[in-house]
Amino acid sequence: MKFGGTSVGDVAAFERVVHVVSTQSGRRPVVVVSAMTRVTDVLLEAFETAKKSDLARAIALLEPHFERHVEVARHFIPEGSPDLFNAELQFARGELSDLLMRAARRSLPLSMLRDAIVSYGEQLSSRLLAEVLRAKGVNARHFDSRRLIVTDDEYGAAQPIMDETTDLVRLDLRPAIAAGEVPVMGGFIAGNRAGETTTLGRGGSDFSAALVAAALDADELQIWTDVTGVMTCDPRICSEARTIPLLSYEEAAELAYFGAKVLHPKTIKPAVDHGIPVRVCNTFEPDAVGTMVVAESGEAPNKIKSIAHKKGITILRITSARMLGSFGFMSAVFQVFDRYRTVIDVISTSEVSIALTLDNTASLDKIVEELSRLGDVEVESGYAVICVVGEGLRASTGLASKIFSTIHDVHVELVSHGASAVNLTFVVRDDDAAGAIKKLHKEFF
Repeated sequence: MKFGGTSVGDVAAFERVVHVVSTQSGRRPVVVVSAMTRVTDVLLEAFETAKKSDLARAIALLEPHFERHVEVARHFIPEGSPDLFNAELQFARGELSDLLMRAARRSLPLSMLRDAIVSYGEQLSSRLLAEVLRAKGVNARHFDSRRLIVTDDEYGAAQPIMDETTDLVRLDLRPAIAAGEVPVMGGFIAGNRAGETTTLGRGGSDFSAALVAAALDADELQIWTDVTGVMTCDPRICSEARTIPLLSYEEAAELAYFGAKVLHPKTIKPAVDHGIPVRVCNTFEPDAVGTMVVAESGEAPNKIKSIAHKKGITILRITSARMLGSFGFMSAVFQVFDRYRTVIDVISTSEVSIALTLDNTASLDKIVEELSRLGDVEVESGYAVICVVGEGLRASTGLASKIFSTIHDVHVELVSHGASAVNLTFVVRDDDAAGAIKKLHKEFF
């Protein structure tokens, strides 16, 4: 069971987690928890502030968030009983002051210090949750993820070393589970072979939970968040949006890439590879069923499962007669994006031109300058990508026709279809996106 930051944001949130864990204690859960809401951002801000040699302000930034942890501990842990968390918090305060001072002096590599500082969000939330569960009668025990999940030395986005991680997780957690204990550990944090703290990058807590689920051959991986699963579209655009009961891994991957932020598919891959179903649940509505993600889900009756979108998209068009019948041109174009570590979302080609979309424009000027050596470059901003997802979409006769006739009055700039069996993607103006999604949702759902 993985609980996100909003699931452990305050006293009421901890109450809900205690309820969810205790009602499923018969299923022998392992609990993985994110940092409290906003804590990771504040730790990063403190690190950046310390780098500018403003050590006093860096330390002061953290105080209100330490107090949030104390408030939860005070609410749940009875007076007079041993308060292990408070001792842990005092220890963390001292260590963080030391690490921030090192960041100010740059006495260690900054990437290493950054991971060490950021890790305290999960270290504190997991130790606090273990104490809270114990105070509420759950036989919980804290385990330090940095001693269980082994990674390479790529600070900020470390890659797990799977066989070593599996061995350590089994060695430590299996006896605890067999003894009736509920292991509680922080997500997102890990350690390299030298024992230094690393972090797993975006969606890291889901990734931690999937790694542990795979190592233990769990029956199910539950991702507890603040929404009831993956929806048929963004409920802020269309109030009729509803939860999708079943998604294939490929559908979930396409949806996440194009804006459905509930799951980062890379992070649940270890569980899916081991045939472990992943359920997305809502801590605010624990009895709602949520979405189950499995390796293969079969087709929906109307072929479409969901409509995702991403706004703030820029289109680049590269036109060059050199493309005609020549090889190596595409390679030269992609090498430019590779050099500036910029991801391409959608791509469409003709004999003498390429059109592609980006949502990260940080290096746009340099990219355009280099592409101009290959041909004429046009840049247009203010677009949105709409992605219609469902198993069997590519093989369905007449479905593309039905989709585009539903939005016949919306100007479509770019279409990508056939690259994936489960998605049809097209690009429209930002202003037209919401209207197009509403029409499609009404037609198909």
